[in-house]
Amino acid sequence: MGPLQELFANKTLKPKERTEALCNMVLNGEIPVAALVEFATAAKPPVRATCIESLEFGTRQGLAITEEVLRWVLSCMGQKEPRVKWESAKVTGNTIATYPHLVADAVAALLPNTSHEGTVVRWSAAWALGEIVKLNTSMNKELCPSLANIMAQEEKGSIGKIYAAAFKKIGYKPA
Repeated sequence: MGPLQELFANKTLKPKERTEALCNMVLNGEIPVAALVEFATAAKPPVRATCIESLEFGTRQGLAITEEVLRWVLSCMGQKEPRVKWESAKVTGNTIATYPHLVADAVAALLPNTSHEGTVVRWSAAWALGEIVKLNTSMNKELCPSLANIMAQEEKGSIGKIYAAAFKKIGYKPA
């Protein structure tokens, strides 16, 4: 049994403890990111979500991921499991500035989640889209009006504020 299988077989760990332990194993080089992705790809959605959450935690601490890993994360946003969607969105928001040529792919993966029934999925998609808006790429010309429409229809004020903050940062004023 490998270290990933052992970690997930350990029933004494609480979910957050497992995520932190996994992140630390990746950060200190015990588990290569590529091995984590390979394991997560074959895992059931709850385990996959924990693996992605550990990447999110790591990327907030400066973990660099490859373009291939970000592409895999983007592909996960189309999966059914809400936690996979929201953790993938957060990894995207943390790392998209490193791969600006993937902005269009990221937007395409994130936009469907802006109308998801789950508040956390919508919040995470809004946050990642806000990070993309703040990059102030040429895509903003089309993206900002689309997000303004989404913001106007959003029922949760907390999510609308995420879009508004991104717009304010670049000086965009919705019509």
